[in-house]
Amino acid sequence: MTIPEMLDELLRKAEQDMELKKQFLETKKQENPLSAFCGKCRELGYPIYEMELIGAGEEFYAAMKRSTNGGGENSPVLEGEDDFYSAFFVSLERSL
Repeated sequence: MTIPEMLDELLRKAEQDMELKKQFLETKKQENPLSAFCGKCRELGYPIYEMELIGAGEEFYAAMKRSTNGGGENSPVLEGEDDFYSAFFVSLERSL
């Protein structure tokens, strides 16, 4: 399972389980929120590590960039497309 697939699955679970949602939101209050988030994911059986999460976002963004006009200088700027971590929380907080 890919990082985006794991995050989608975790998001669906958190949207249906208020306690899990609270646990994810609590990770944002930790000294190192990204590490706390990834630790919670691993605790739940999803092997998500900090650098893999960051790398997956960057790979996704690079693929999107390459697909527009060959990825040259005229490609549109895609804001936020490389940050799966932030996107997870935006979606999670929308469901509050």
